[in-house]
Amino acid sequence: MALSLDREAFSRRLRRLYASWQKGEDELGGVDAIVVAVGVDEEIVYAKSTALQTWLFGYELTDTVMLFCEERALFLASRKKVEFLKQVAQGKGGEGASNGLPAVTLLVREKNESNKANFEKLLEALRGSRGGRRLGVFAKDKFPGEFMKSWNDALSKEGFEKVDVSAAVALAMAAKEEQELALMRKAAAITSELFTKFFKERVMEIVDADEKVRHSKLAEAVEKAIEEKKFLAGADPSAVEMCYPPIIQSGGNYSLKFSVVSDKSHMHFGAITCSMGIRYKSYCSNLVRTLMVDPSQDMQDHYSFLLTLQDVLLRELRHGARLCDVYAAVMDVVKKQRPELLGKITKNLGFAMGIEFREGSLVINSKNQQRLRKGMVFSVNVGLSELPNREAKRPEERSYALFLGDTVMVDEDGPAVVLTSVKKKVKNVGIFLKNEDEDEEEPDKDAAEDLLGRSSRAALLTERTRNELTAEEKRRAHQKELATQLNEDARRRLTEQRGEQQTQKARKSNVSYKSAALLPKEPHVREMKIYIDKKYESVIMPVFGIATPFHIATIKNISMSVEGDYTYLRINFFCPGSALGRNEGNIFPNPEATFVKEITYRASNLKPPGEQTVPASNLQNAFRIIKEVQKRYKTREAEEKEKEGIVKQDSLVINLNRSNPKLKDLYIRPNIAQKRMQGALEAHVNGFRFTSVRGDKVDILYNNIKHAVFQPCDGEMIIVLHFHLKNAIMFGKKRHTDVQFYTEVGEITTDLGKHQHMHDRDDLYAEQMEREMRHKLKTAFKNFIEKVEALTKEELEFEVPFRELGFNGAPYRSTCLLQPTSSALVNCTEWPPFVVTLDEVELIHFERVQFHLKNFDLVIVYKDYARKVTMINAIPVASLDPIKEWLNSCDLKYTEGVQSLNWTKIMKTIVDDPEGFFEQGGWSFLEPEGEGSEAEPGESESELEDETFNPSEEDEEEEEDSDEDYSSEAEESEYSKDSLGSEEESGKDWDELEEEARKADRESQYEEEEERGRGRKRKGPPGRGRPHPPKKKRK
Repeated sequence: MALSLDREAFSRRLRRLYASWQKGEDELGGVDAIVVAVGVDEEIVYAKSTALQTWLFGYELTDTVMLFCEERALFLASRKKVEFLKQVAQGKGGEGASNGLPAVTLLVREKNESNKANFEKLLEALRGSRGGRRLGVFAKDKFPGEFMKSWNDALSKEGFEKVDVSAAVALAMAAKEEQELALMRKAAAITSELFTKFFKERVMEIVDADEKVRHSKLAEAVEKAIEEKKFLAGADPSAVEMCYPPIIQSGGNYSLKFSVVSDKSHMHFGAITCSMGIRYKSYCSNLVRTLMVDPSQDMQDHYSFLLTLQDVLLRELRHGARLCDVYAAVMDVVKKQRPELLGKITKNLGFAMGIEFREGSLVINSKNQQRLRKGMVFSVNVGLSELPNREAKRPEERSYALFLGDTVMVDEDGPAVVLTSVKKKVKNVGIFLKNEDEDEEEPDKDAAEDLLGRSSRAALLTERTRNELTAEEKRRAHQKELATQLNEDARRRLTEQRGEQQTQKARKSNVSYKSAALLPKEPHVREMKIYIDKKYESVIMPVFGIATPFHIATIKNISMSVEGDYTYLRINFFCPGSALGRNEGNIFPNPEATFVKEITYRASNLKPPGEQTVPASNLQNAFRIIKEVQKRYKTREAEEKEKEGIVKQDSLVINLNRSNPKLKDLYIRPNIAQKRMQGALEAHVNGFRFTSVRGDKVDILYNNIKHAVFQPCDGEMIIVLHFHLKNAIMFGKKRHTDVQFYTEVGEITTDLGKHQHMHDRDDLYAEQMEREMRHKLKTAFKNFIEKVEALTKEELEFEVPFRELGFNGAPYRSTCLLQPTSSALVNCTEWPPFVVTLDEVELIHFERVQFHLKNFDLVIVYKDYARKVTMINAIPVASLDPIKEWLNSCDLKYTEGVQSLNWTKIMKTIVDDPEGFFEQGGWSFLEPEGEGSEAEPGESESELEDETFNPSEEDEEEEEDSDEDYSSEAEESEYSKDSLGSEEESGKDWDELEEEARKADRESQYEEEEERGRGRKRKGPPGRGRPHPPKKKRK
C-alpha cells in the first residue's frame, strides 16, 4: 500500500516556515535559501534535518536533498520517494506563491553517484534565490555516504556562505498544532502507564523480596516491557519506542542528566531515581520520579521543597514569558526559603520537546531570552544532588539525590498543563518498611547491618499491613472526599438550573376547516349523511340537523354492531377524563370547554321502496373509511413524533478517492428494513456511510459520535463497531441514538444432533478455520480503525472495552456482560445495546446488598436529575468489590444499602426542593448509619452480629416465646448439619434424604421442643443453613 501524506499539514507547516523566514526572525532573516540534506546513518536518532522532514511529510526520507528558495522548493530524491512527494507537488511556475506557498519541483536522483545534472539544477536555483549568497544550514547535522559527500563537494565549490539556522527553525516548529499535541499526550500517557504499572510495581517486588538487581538489568526490563500491549494504554506497539534507554540510579552515585546510562551496580534501597521517555509516532515525552525507601524526615522535607519548586515552575511557564525569567523566579524561591540548596540544584530546569527529544536552543536557564508560546511542550526537570544523609550507616547511604520531572504544555493563561499524570506526593513515592520503635540497642555494627539487611526487609509485608491502609479503607477515605465534592457540585449545578422552568407541551389543536366556505358541497352533506373528507382528514356528522365537522384526531375509537333490523355506529371522542395517561388534563388547549364524549347513529338495514341501497350502507362505508383515515393519520403522527427533536446534521462530504478506509460484508443494527441486509461501511471526509446491498444509505458524521466502541471477537460470537451518538438520526422511519455494524464469527447455533468424537478431524479443522477467521477479522477491523483515526487526525478515537473489568448484570430483560471502557460502561453484543457515559453519572447506588443474597442491583443516578435513573439488576455479589475498585479509580461516588428505593419519588423530591435536600445533608442519606462518624465500623458490625446471632444466657428465658417464630428455621439448619455431617448417612441419595425430611416434619411436639433446645445451645454463627436473616432479639 502506498504511503499517504497529509497535504493540509504539509501546506500549513511549510507556510509557517516561510512566514518565519520572511519576518526575518533571528538568523533566518539574513539567509537567501535553506538547504537540508539527509543521508543514511542508523546511529543518528535525533537530527534537525530528519525532524524537519518528519514535521513536513510525516516520514524520514534518507538520501534526499531539500532546497527552500524564495519562490520554489526543490526536492532531489530516489524514484520511489519522488512518487511519494508527488502528493504535494503543485506544478510548474509559482502557483503556490499567492497563498504563501512556494511551487514544488521534484528531481529524480540518478543511479550513478555523480548526479551532476541534478546538482547543477539545484545550484542554479540557489543562485537565483534572493541574493544567492548566504545559505541557511543545520551545522551539526553531518551524514556519511557517497551521495552526501558528492553533494557537499558540489556545494563547497560554489563558495556559498553558510549560516546555522537550527535555532530559528526549531522556534518555528516549537509551538505544536492540535494534531501534534494529541500524539504527545498519547506518548505521555504511555510513559505514565509504563512507570506506574511496570517500573513502580517491579521496584516494590524487588524491595519486598530483598532481591539483588542491577540498574542496567532493570533498565533492559523496562525497554522489553513496551513490547507488551498491557503497558501501552491501547497504542499500537509498532508506533512506540523509547526516547533513550531508561536511566535508573541509586546508592550515592547520581548524575542528573539524560545523556548518562544505567550502571551495573546493584540497586540500593534508598533514593532510587528513574528517568524514562516514550516516543509515539515520532513525538517524544519524558518522566522523572524518585522512589524513596524508608525516607528520613530530612529527605521527605527536601522532596516536599522540590515539589514546591516544580509548582512555581509550572505557574511561571505561560504564554509570552521569557525562559530566563522563569528560571529566575524559581531561583528566587530557593534563595528566600532554602539558600543552602543553591549549589545543589540542577543547572537548567528543562527544555522544549517534540520530534527531537531535547531542543538545545529552548533550554530553561539563566541566559535564554526566547519567549514562550502557547502550544510549546517542555520536559521540566528539577533536581537536588549531593544531599548529605545524617543517618547514614553505610558508604552508599552517605549522599543521595532527588530528581523530579514531567512533560508539560504551555497554555495561554494559567499554569502549564501536566501531560504525565503520575502521582508524586511523598505518600505516592515513599515505600515505608519499618516502625520507628524498631531501632533498639545495637550489640555491634555487624549485627546491626545484618538486622537492617534482612529482618526489616523480610518483615516488609507484615509491617506494611500494619502501617498502611487496606484497600477498603483507602476506598472509604477517597469516597468520603468524593461525597463532599459531589454535594457541593450538585448544589451549585441545581441552583444555576433553577431559573430554567420546563414548559409542558400542550396537545396540538387540529382544526378541520378554517372557515365555513371550505366545507365540502357534497350531496352526502346536504342529505345529512356521514361524510369523510380525506383531504382535510375530517368527519362531517349531522348533529341536531346541522352538518358538524370533527377532525380525525378528536376520535378515540369507533365500533359498529348490527341488532335486528338496525345497524348502530358508535363514535367515542377524546375528552378530559378519558384514559390518555398521566397529566391528561394539561394536554387539551382549553380543558374547561364542553366536550362531546360519544355519538351513536342508527340506520335501517331494510331497503325502502324505490331506493337502490339500504340506509345502513352509509354507516358501513363511514366505519371503513374512518378506520383508514385514522390509521394514516396515526402513522404520520408517529413519524413526526420520531422526528421531533432531531438535530439537523451537516451533509456528508464524499471523498472520491478509492483508497478510503472500507469494511465490507457488515450487518447494521437496528435493521434498515424488516430483513437484515449486508453492506459496506466507508469512511469519508467528515463521516461514515453505510451502503446496503439494496442501495439504502445511512450516514454517521464524526462530530455526532459521542462514543465509538470496538468490541473484538474474543469470547464473543460477533465482532462489533458501535457508535453511540450525541444526537439521534433517522432511518427506517425511526430515530436511533445507537447504531452498530457487526459481522458474525463462527456458528452462533450448533447442531446438537451431530454425534461426533471430540478429536474428529472435521471438528478440529473447523475450529482451526474459525481461529484463523477470527484473527483475520480482528486484523481487518483494527486496520480500518487505525486508518479512520489517522484520517480524522485522532479526533475520533475508538474505545476497546476492558473485558477483565466486566461483570454480569441485567440492564434490560436478559443478563449480559457489561464492560467498562475509558469513558463509558457498555454492552454492545446484545440488543438493545447499553451505553452509559461516565461523565454524565452523579453517583452509583448498590441495592439489596445483604449477606444471604447472591445478587444485588446497581442504580445509576445522572447529573441531570430530570433524567430517569438506570437500573442494572441481578449482579453477582462476587462482582461487588471489583466494581467498587473500578468506580473508585474513576472518581465516582458510590453508596450501598439493603433496601430497594423508590427512585421516581426521590428524584422528584430533590428537583422540587434542591436547597432543602442539600441542607439536610444531600446524598449522605444513602450512606449506612454511622458511616460519617469517627466510630470504628468493624466494632459496630461485630456488636450487631453478637446481638443477632449469639443470644446471651441471661436472655434465653426471655427468648423462649420468640423461639416459636423461627423454630422451623432452626430445625432446617440443625437437620442439614446432622444429615450432611454424620458418617452413617453420608452414602444416602437425595430420595432417601427427602423421605427422611418428610418424617422429621411429622415428629411429635416433644421432639420439636428437644430440637429447639439444642438449637439454642449451639454456639457460633448459624447463618450457614439459614435462608432468611434472623429476627432481632427482644430486649
